[in-house]
Amino acid sequence: MNKHADLRTHDRTVSDILAENEALLKNIFDKCTDIVYEHASFGPDFSCAALTVYCESLAENHTAVIQSVLQNVELHRMITGDSIRSQMIGEWFQKQGPTDRPFRIHASIHEVVGLILQGHIVLFIDRWDHAVSFDGFKLQTRNVEEPTMERVTIGPREGTVENLSLNLGMIRLRLQTPDFKIVRIPYKGAKSGKEIVYGYLDGVVPKSVLQKFEQRIGMIKDHEIIDTTLIERFIQDSVYSPFPQCLFTERTDVAALALLKGKMIVLMQGTGVILVCPALFFEFLQSIEDNYQRFMFTFLIRALRLSAFCIALFLPSIYVALTTFHPELIPTVLLLAISNTREGIPFPAVVEVLIMEFFFELLREAGIRLPKAVGSAVSIVGALIIGQAAIDSGIASPIMIVVVALTGIASFSIPQYNFAIALRLLKIPFILLAAALGGFGIMIGILLLILHLCSLRSLGQPYFDPVGPFRQRRFGQLFIASSMNGTGKDAS
Repeated sequence: MNKHADLRTHDRTVSDILAENEALLKNIFDKCTDIVYEHASFGPDFSCAALTVYCESLAENHTAVIQSVLQNVELHRMITGDSIRSQMIGEWFQKQGPTDRPFRIHASIHEVVGLILQGHIVLFIDRWDHAVSFDGFKLQTRNVEEPTMERVTIGPREGTVENLSLNLGMIRLRLQTPDFKIVRIPYKGAKSGKEIVYGYLDGVVPKSVLQKFEQRIGMIKDHEIIDTTLIERFIQDSVYSPFPQCLFTERTDVAALALLKGKMIVLMQGTGVILVCPALFFEFLQSIEDNYQRFMFTFLIRALRLSAFCIALFLPSIYVALTTFHPELIPTVLLLAISNTREGIPFPAVVEVLIMEFFFELLREAGIRLPKAVGSAVSIVGALIIGQAAIDSGIASPIMIVVVALTGIASFSIPQYNFAIALRLLKIPFILLAAALGGFGIMIGILLLILHLCSLRSLGQPYFDPVGPFRQRRFGQLFIASSMNGTGKDAS
């Protein structure tokens, strides 16, 4: 039997013959050198046989598990004088267990294989048709620390790690209520086998949203998922929209706040990224720190982010439209300054913008991919050198460097990285519309953008809420950190 055919044997039950179980597992784990098989015999005449199977690259303390079981078995024999039989040990496990370590009993080979690959130690006993698993996972994850991409000046510094149980525990500690439901998704990828759960606050999340979410999250069972970011494609309403419809975070306070607002969260073993859905347009322009600041500062910082959104999306196209089609709208002194700086530039404004935007995006990607110690320095020095060289060589004007720099800085102020990527994509069509039709082209683009945002849905919720449709009471909360009471019901 080859190793591909072995995968179909996972639905077999554990045999009461030890040799059959060992042969089946060795066939399934063919050429897996880190899978260890250890035999043990016990009893007064060593007539009882046992087999321990574990993955040495994932599990530890496997010797302590067996010693704990055998010592208790021997102690029982010495006290009672009873002869030790394999069936007796099986009965002990089914009642209370001859060990003080937590364990679970399994009858399926499929379960056993999955547990071995998750770092568990599995014990087989001859003439007993069940297996016992002990948790022996040894891999270390990152320490709990503040996420590098979501830093705040005040507030908790607690971020998620790659351990699912620890992440759930940190969120559970923030929401100490039985209404916080955690549901395990019946997902077992043929290759990845990652454990996936989702959580919500019962009575807060709208039932229609929860039902639609559960229908879509059920589609992942036939796919290999290695990170929560891959689950977004199954949940989002529009695949072709440039705007993200799910939010990602590595902060437990963000996840807790999202639950209080009637959202669902998705977590996965092996990743610290939490998926939050549904996510609406204006939520990508908000930060958790807004809830920890005073009223006036929150108002000003959210207004600043909205201004940054407009600058990152429209500034290059406005510059192209004014210099190409509407120079009469520019003040005379400023127009003369722009004309002097553009004297000798061989390209029209639209080509100049596209060239400099290309260079800026190239530097941004280089800064991200380079090692952290040199990435920021290279991106800053590269921008200065290339900008100055472009001006000296007559490829770009100084005002163009200012426009591109302001556009890039504005995009950096967007809290969510995946939302900032949408702005980087959309500004190109606006530049082309401005080059073709001037201000009229920009207005056409704005109208199309608003139509798209008003028609877009996130798990059935209006994406542009509370602007489209307009909701007066919630509109005021765009610039003010709202109360947590009843926010989920408002969404329905």
